[in-house]
Amino acid sequence: MADEITVIGGVDTHTDFHQAAVIDSIGRHLATEAFPTTHHGYRRLLQWLRSHGEVMAVGVEGTGAYGSALARLLRANQVTVIEVDRPDRRARRTNGKSDPVNAFAAATAVLSGRAGGTPKTRDGIVEAIRTLPVVRRSAVKARTQIINQIRTLIITAPGEIRERLRTLAPAELIRQLSRSRPGADTRDPACAVRIALRRPARRHQYLTEEIADAELKSLAAEAAPALVALPGVGTETAAQLLITAGDNPERLASEASFAHLCAAAPVQAGSGRTNRHRLNRGGDRRANHALHMIALVRMRYDRRTRNHVARRTAEGMSKKDILRCLKRFIAREVYQHLTRPRPTPKPLTQSA
Repeated sequence: MADEITVIGGVDTHTDFHQAAVIDSIGRHLATEAFPTTHHGYRRLLQWLRSHGEVMAVGVEGTGAYGSALARLLRANQVTVIEVDRPDRRARRTNGKSDPVNAFAAATAVLSGRAGGTPKTRDGIVEAIRTLPVVRRSAVKARTQIINQIRTLIITAPGEIRERLRTLAPAELIRQLSRSRPGADTRDPACAVRIALRRPARRHQYLTEEIADAELKSLAAEAAPALVALPGVGTETAAQLLITAGDNPERLASEASFAHLCAAAPVQAGSGRTNRHRLNRGGDRRANHALHMIALVRMRYDRRTRNHVARRTAEGMSKKDILRCLKRFIAREVYQHLTRPRPTPKPLTQSA
């Protein structure tokens, strides 16, 4: 009977369809089929897996991208979801590449133990935090382009406009341009330049309000108030570290694993008579940048950190090695606050 055997699923995720495969407990290929990326398609995929036996686990590629919705549905139905990396190039050259091949490879990786990562749940307050910095980063980039564009227009503007504006500080420049009254005679080059300068200045003000992002600040303070209160930790760095850990930081086995995830774990780099370590170049680069910014702020404003840097410098340690040690210490400190219980989102109440 089908319900007497234990099966393992594998899913190769795509935009419009997910290719699913199922194998038994000794690795025999049982079946493969494609399902649309809709809620109905996800439920059909789960029913199809269960029709072959008791589902022990499902390996899913891209649980943080195309497979996120499927992973949430599987977890909601008490199915163990395992994060599966795509096969390396050597395996692809040996076994070929197709959607069914990749789906069976995902299931086999779970069975063999090669894949054992616990994916992020993406169903709590950290998932709400994750969506906000995405648009904030694009707003920061757009605002930088705007101020550069304004400076370029000022360089080629008529003399009276250029002389009045080119020495102003950015904040005062934006304020004056946004409040200016250029006139209506667009055939006059001076009037056209004033109009062209006022429009990006007002856009710059709008983006500045968007970048302030009061929602992100309140969410980060609610999710981890002790983390935000640490020296050198701001709203953006706290949000990034929360995003890296996810809504289920218990999936991280230890503070050392969190340091590896943030690319802040030391790696041996000795050779011959040299015995030294360097930072791991893998991991989440945004989280590594957050730790780097915290370290820089502490090196300038935190007395305890300044004393530590002075002592290490006197011992002959380079600034790069001091930063490496500081980032590893900060990762340990941050991990203790990330693993504390977080508030659960309040359920929405429907009005009568």
